[in-house]
Amino acid sequence: MTTIACNVDLIEALTPTVNRVVLTPTQPCSFVSGQYLQLCLSDSDKRPFSIASTPAQPQLELHIGGSVADQYASQALAHLLQQHQLQQPVQAEIGLGNAQFRADSERPLILVAGGTGFSYIYSIAQTIAAAKLDRPVFVYWGVREHSALYHHTVMQQWAAQNSKYRFIPVVQQPDDSWQGRTGMVHHAVLEDFVSLEAYDIYVAGPFAMAGVVRDAFIEQGAHREHMFADAFAYI
Repeated sequence: MTTIACNVDLIEALTPTVNRVVLTPTQPCSFVSGQYLQLCLSDSDKRPFSIASTPAQPQLELHIGGSVADQYASQALAHLLQQHQLQQPVQAEIGLGNAQFRADSERPLILVAGGTGFSYIYSIAQTIAAAKLDRPVFVYWGVREHSALYHHTVMQQWAAQNSKYRFIPVVQQPDDSWQGRTGMVHHAVLEDFVSLEAYDIYVAGPFAMAGVVRDAFIEQGAHREHMFADAFAYI
């Protein structure tokens, strides 16, 4: 982990409540897909966000919620906007976490995300595609409303690149226009797999979600040592 000044190159809305932020480090940095960074709003205020880009890309991409209800994220976004307007860099600690992608494993993969936890599995999915790994990969992305699936088309294209890739979006509160899976995202996984014993499983989302997913998946055969989520260190 290193602290690096990063220029704020772009802030754009992906949805009314989610923003894409692109940072350019002012010096070389290293991380592994699935790791996160901490934005340093001050010496005592550091806020973690998953890195949505891959180590092969020159810029760092974040997906940050900006709703009034989520002050933790919206305050970080306000800091980024301020620095962008002032053309001043932000400080970031890069390369944190222990839930990074295990590229040396040969087990099939299940990637599960809730909300903007998608940024975590997006980095891993891009890395898998670039490496042309010959393993089955199932990506589940759960959201409250289907309008929150800001990279739905991108992930459909990702799945089309390889017959072993599958993308399964799950909407909790669908309207009449939604024709896909509904309900809780981890329930969709449990419905699709009789046993999770053979899989490496990566999970990102709210802490409450991570705990429920961990317990339910273990009950359905998943091995704790093959489940990865930074939230597991805190719950």
